[in-house]
Order: sequence, then C-alpha cells, then structure tokens
Amino acid sequence: MTPILGIMASSGNLWAPGKDFDSIATVTPYTTTTTVTFSSIPATYRHLQLRASAASSAAANMTVRFNGVTSGDYSWHYIEGNGATASAGAGSNQTSILGPVVTNTASAYTGIIMDFLDYKDTNKNKTARMFAGVDLNGSNTWLSVFSGTLYNYTSSAISSITITLSGATFAANSHWALYGIK
Repeated sequence: MTPILGIMASSGNLWAPGKDFDSIATVTPYTTTTTVTFSSIPATYRHLQLRASAASSAAANMTVRFNGVTSGDYSWHYIEGNGATASAGAGSNQTSILGPVVTNTASAYTGIIMDFLDYKDTNKNKTARMFAGVDLNGSNTWLSVFSGTLYNYTSSAISSITITLSGATFAANSHWALYGIK
C-alpha cells in the first residue's frame, strides 16, 4: 500500500515515530462514484484518521455518516475562506455531518484530513474534525475547517464511515486512506 500525505524521512521511508499510525484500509476507485465507505473498522485504536486526495464532477460538499445512522442526530459547524472572502455556518438535527467542498478541477485535487476522536468510546458522542484545502492552479486557494458530532449515540464504536457527494461524483483515482492511531 502506498501512503499518502505522509512525511518521508531522508531515508525515503515513511516517518512514523513509535509506529503510532497503522494503515487500516485504502480506497482508490478506478471509476467515478458518489460514495466511499470504510466498513469493518476494528475497535482496537484510540482514534482514527482518514486522509484523502479527491476531485469531483462538480464542486460539492461531502457528507459523513457513521455506522449507517441517518437519524437527525448529527450537528456540524465550519469556517472557510479563499483569501478574498470568508464564510461560516452551522447545522443541528441533521442527517449527516457536512464536510468540505471537493473541487471539480481535474488537475487540482482537494487535500482532506479527517480525525475521528475516541471513536470506540461508548461513554462519549462520536466526533469528527476535518481540514481541507486546495490551490486551484493559482486562480484561487481555498481552505476550510469543519467539525461535527453524532450525539445521542454512545452505544457502540464507529465500525463504518460513509462519505458521500450529493449531486456529484468523486473522480476516478481519488485516493482515500484510513489509519488507526494508537
């Protein structure tokens, strides 16, 4: 498996102090798709991190769901900007967590890092934080920070994560990698 968005040491090897990150799964769809799902996630780590390099057929926000839950128990908030304007927003009683925009520029994939904190803890709500950005080949730069929670859901660990684009498709060869953090 090829690591993405990692740090390469001078030796050419992926730098992982104490080997705290374990690769759980990678997904690289070779055709367009509206949904990327990680399932059968083991409950053996402290946190999860998902790293992606993605483009889409049209600029569209991602949505994130845990364990197939579609109830109105998600909430989220965000702040984003492009160097000229900034915006912020929030939502509660939602059916998913809103995520960053994935661009539709074939040569400028959006870089995304998502952290799922204490994902196996059955005494806490499930939370996520997301950082994303893209440089549209000098014409615009866009950065965003999103966070969200699935509240009233403490009964089980996150065993699946589903990322969807509404009204668009992820470009073929978008790359997704899920890591467990010890």
